[in-house]
Amino acid sequence: MSLFSEVPQAPPVAVFKLSADFREDSHPQKVNLGVGAYRTDDSQPWVLPVVKKVERMIVEDHSLNHEYLPILGLPEFRSAASKVALGDDSTAITEHRVGGVQALGGTGALRIGAEFLRRWYNGVNNTATPVYVSAPTWENHNSVFADAGFKDIRPYHYWDAAKRGLDFTGFVDDLEKAPEHSIFVLHACAHNPTGTDPTPEEWKRISEIMKRRQLFVFFDSAYQGFASGSLEKDAWAIRFFVSEGFELFIAQSFSKNFGLYNERVGNLTVVAKDTENLTRILSQMEKIVRTTWSNPPSQGARIVSNTLNSPELFAEWKDNVKTMADRVLLMRDELKSKLEALGTPGTWDHITQQIGMFSFTGLNPKQVEYMIKEKHVYLMANGRINMCGLTTKNIDYIAQSIHEAITKIQ
Repeated sequence: MSLFSEVPQAPPVAVFKLSADFREDSHPQKVNLGVGAYRTDDSQPWVLPVVKKVERMIVEDHSLNHEYLPILGLPEFRSAASKVALGDDSTAITEHRVGGVQALGGTGALRIGAEFLRRWYNGVNNTATPVYVSAPTWENHNSVFADAGFKDIRPYHYWDAAKRGLDFTGFVDDLEKAPEHSIFVLHACAHNPTGTDPTPEEWKRISEIMKRRQLFVFFDSAYQGFASGSLEKDAWAIRFFVSEGFELFIAQSFSKNFGLYNERVGNLTVVAKDTENLTRILSQMEKIVRTTWSNPPSQGARIVSNTLNSPELFAEWKDNVKTMADRVLLMRDELKSKLEALGTPGTWDHITQQIGMFSFTGLNPKQVEYMIKEKHVYLMANGRINMCGLTTKNIDYIAQSIHEAITKIQ
């Protein structure tokens, strides 16, 4: 008998199982609206032109080698990444109380931050500290904090299914009722999976409550620039909280806004009270990284670093990001218009009110099943679709499929 005969079969990761099913489907009109990656109007992955340019520069730079990076990562990448999140004029940066940890994507940044908080936040070994994640949220949020050792992971109100928008009243009520020093995971912009963000005024109310009740802010920033086309607009909430004096963490991902999905380029930005606190925090994070991946990879970090630290390349990158954001915004407008033209039951204002890669359509599980089995349009069971999967060539078919699903299946 094998030593591992009692190991249970783990369920597949839903979004990757959906993509596998899509690949096996031979239907000529099949569409994949599940996986969270940008696609062109020809349904193809897009390597950003600026990324191609920087990759050639790296190849031709004979000063580079394959020696280990520092444990905390490429210094010029870490500082540039934090600067993108906080802004050139950030007081926290000029006061030398901001530091970064290069991580394996946004997931790695979340995990390093979660591990640190479990060990050191508000005392040692905080397994019982409540961690709040939005309902719904990206599936990894629950797993990352659970695997880091937190025992009390709770949902906070976020999505109002009836009005297809933010349940701000429920959100605020949960903030008021959460035990002091609870940890809240907040989506900086383009909430995954709903695409619904608080307004600036709502963010201000959230900030006021969190400061008064001494709640810890952990931002997940996976879509800066990609959501609206503006780096500044998409970082508004982060920068406001920092201006209000919060000590906080920001898990940054460059998968979407650089198209570097397989390079796993992430950064954990730490905003501390002062330089002395920052130094101690980073010293402990260095120990965590050392036993996790020891040293981070260089290629993706060099691409991002070279781009962000060159005014010319930085401007080109912002144009590339806006190209992606504008296509998504166009598809939102088109889908809403086509559903309304078809007379599809219900309101579809939420399609254009939401932002970023994902849209919470409001389709129920039975309607989703109809979409997949009868129309060969693949989307998540909760009704989330990737707007990048829509193109000028398939949007009529998708709109008609949604119309059929809603009119035939209750």
